[in-house]
Amino acid sequence: MTDTAAPPRSLSATVKIPARSLGLKLLLVCALALLMTIPALFVFGLLSERTHRADQVSNEIGALVGGPQTFLGPVIAVPWSAPPDKAGGDPKRGEWLIYPITGRADLNTKASVRRRSLFEVPVYEADIRYQAHFDPAAAMQAAKDSGITLDWTHAEFLTGASDARGAHSDVVLSVDGHSYSLSPAAIAADVQLGGPDNPNPNLLLDHSYPHSAALTLFGMAAGSFVNPAQPLDVSGSMTFSGARRVGVLAFAKTTEIAVTGNWASPSFDGAFLPASRGVAGSRSNDGKAPAKGFTAHWVVPFIARGLPAQTSFDSLGKLGGAEVGVTFVEPANPYQSVGRSLKYALLFVGLVFLAYFMFETTTGKRVHPAQYVLIGLAQIIFYLLLLSISEHVGFDYGFLIAAGATVGLISAYAGWVFESRLQGLRALGAFSLLYALIYVLMRLEDYALLVGALSSFIAIALVMYFTRRVDWYGATRTIAALTPAPSEDPA
Repeated sequence: MTDTAAPPRSLSATVKIPARSLGLKLLLVCALALLMTIPALFVFGLLSERTHRADQVSNEIGALVGGPQTFLGPVIAVPWSAPPDKAGGDPKRGEWLIYPITGRADLNTKASVRRRSLFEVPVYEADIRYQAHFDPAAAMQAAKDSGITLDWTHAEFLTGASDARGAHSDVVLSVDGHSYSLSPAAIAADVQLGGPDNPNPNLLLDHSYPHSAALTLFGMAAGSFVNPAQPLDVSGSMTFSGARRVGVLAFAKTTEIAVTGNWASPSFDGAFLPASRGVAGSRSNDGKAPAKGFTAHWVVPFIARGLPAQTSFDSLGKLGGAEVGVTFVEPANPYQSVGRSLKYALLFVGLVFLAYFMFETTTGKRVHPAQYVLIGLAQIIFYLLLLSISEHVGFDYGFLIAAGATVGLISAYAGWVFESRLQGLRALGAFSLLYALIYVLMRLEDYALLVGALSSFIAIALVMYFTRRVDWYGATRTIAALTPAPSEDPA
């Protein structure tokens, strides 16, 4: 029996097999980047909880020193009466409010920071000086035209503040060269500022903490000082503490208000912007920036205030629509900075994923989707580190520590995944630049959107350039195949 040898094989054909599609892998990477927004939302929730807790503590501290204060300069309240109408009944009665013809308020604030645990709040002590010039004759004529009679013997000087607990001294008025201390007003305990038709701008600034909507009134008898036929000059002073914000009502037909302070980051707000202002270290619109702190000067004319010079007492609450003020901004608030960085979480997770995809494309080393998820989770934990560390050491140092740890981790992971120290060093350089960009965006504020958009555009342009020759479809590739040689004819 003769063994039959197997026929020889020869390279006589090729086989086409499908290659992996980089296009599909890129789509998967983009989907994973979107998936990472889910844990980012949980970080947003934690940030909201910490911010709410900080606001609670700040409000507790602020309440002890008076909270956001709003001040009213001297006005005169005069009881009035009018005869009953033709149908009979009792005579009508009320109070007639007389605003000064001109008035000026000068506030000098000294701000500092109070802390409790991890949280802090700006507080201040304000020295307020008032000057007011009254013309009772004009009020007499206005009352006469309205058909009412004024009882000057029971007239009362009034001033006010949002929270009397912040008083550090008596409220004093000077009339005819004599000074008198005021007491709680007899005409009304307090007045509600603003309303649906004329809201108090103080209430619209920031809903993260409550602003005082009421004005506590202080008064003294004015009957012995007021001569309806003669003008009257009045000055006053008070010292109050408060927190976060100080405001002044435009209490005269034409009101000048000047506020100075040592706080480095003021925000000028209210119904009117200051006519001139200056902040140390920045360009001022009047060319007179102070060496330290800030200065601001308002002029509110009669037509802008929107209230008559003499009117019923009920209109006092509408004066809340003619308030100006200064908010003491916390520039180093870590929660605001972390919140801004979280808004760009999807962008930066996507850019890191894109960088890993570029490494994968250029090296030919495959990266599993689970590894992309681990990289994304490391970036989400970066925000947790940033939030927790910033509460203790501030945003700048917190960012340095959290970013350094995260960049080191994902760069080392690139070296492990691609089994190349060179790729790890490339990743370290790329991710260091990326996180430096995050920090720049947090500090630019006004230009953050522009810089973020330009950076994203440049990143996409670079990816387009370096992948211009990539076979995104994953076309089939040809390999050689062994085929048996033709058998010989036994004949």
